[in-house]
Amino acid sequence: MAIINTDLYLAQQFLEHSEVIAIPTETVYGLAANAYDESAVAKVFAIKNRPLSNPLILHIGNPAQLYDLAHDIPEVTLQLAEHFWPGPLTLLLPQKHTISDVVTANSSLVAIRMPNHPITLQLLQRLTFPLVAPSANLFGYVSPTTTTHVERQLGTRIPYILEGGQCAVGIESTIIGFEAQDIIIYRLGSISAEAIAEVVGPVSIHIRKHSKSSLTTPGSTLQHYAPHKPLFIGDIPTLLSTHKDQKVGILSFDRYYKDVTHDHQVLLSPTGSLGESAYNLFAALQKLDAMEIDVILSTYVPDRGIGRAINDRLMRASFR
Repeated sequence: MAIINTDLYLAQQFLEHSEVIAIPTETVYGLAANAYDESAVAKVFAIKNRPLSNPLILHIGNPAQLYDLAHDIPEVTLQLAEHFWPGPLTLLLPQKHTISDVVTANSSLVAIRMPNHPITLQLLQRLTFPLVAPSANLFGYVSPTTTTHVERQLGTRIPYILEGGQCAVGIESTIIGFEAQDIIIYRLGSISAEAIAEVVGPVSIHIRKHSKSSLTTPGSTLQHYAPHKPLFIGDIPTLLSTHKDQKVGILSFDRYYKDVTHDHQVLLSPTGSLGESAYNLFAALQKLDAMEIDVILSTYVPDRGIGRAINDRLMRASFR
């Protein structure tokens, strides 16, 4: 099984010797490898069972590293990086040839972010290379927000998990790109379109829909973040009637429902907080998935701010 502790020197040694380890970020735990080492990057795809057509995000410890990895960087990019980094914002930019096509899945663009987790920032600043770090789980399954989640899925596949506690945000980063003068949101996250607009001013911002096949950016598949148990979203009383002959679990925003034991219900936020709901989302899905139930029933949360990103994850987790 993987070693789990906070030893940065050991983490650095593994990474410098082409190994793949798990690291904490403020969003989810990532499966990290030297982005300049093609053999290590290939291990990431193999460990996750991730299609080679699905690109990876680069993680850096200093904004100046942007210039080593990308070119033709728009001025608005620097504004956003200065405001949101370190933090859960990923920038999609024209790649330099310092980056292997394996990382970008043969795209001309590369995804880059600077994570906001103290122990991982320390690690990145000790390294002489950026890290690729997709979520530290098997491809398509619920993302991990604790070392327990990582160990359960990948503990026999990797040598080391860097302990960083439960991830503070709980859902993956917002991914944005640029077309002409417009900003395109390719993946919703905790940084909303409204928050981006406050920084960049009167710029058109568009949300790009997900695709069944075309993978322009990491995390853009239509079916993703899914538990093994089927997930259905809608009006809970109606869903309970539809699934009355099955053992059900309920993922609820802020209230319990009658006729189902509380032990088979998980509340995202008893106080109705969207931030708390994001923090608890993936852990809640994993908890329900481990129960002796047949299906998981859920409702969407209020569709504003980070709630849009939560609903995005729920929609993709339920897609069949």
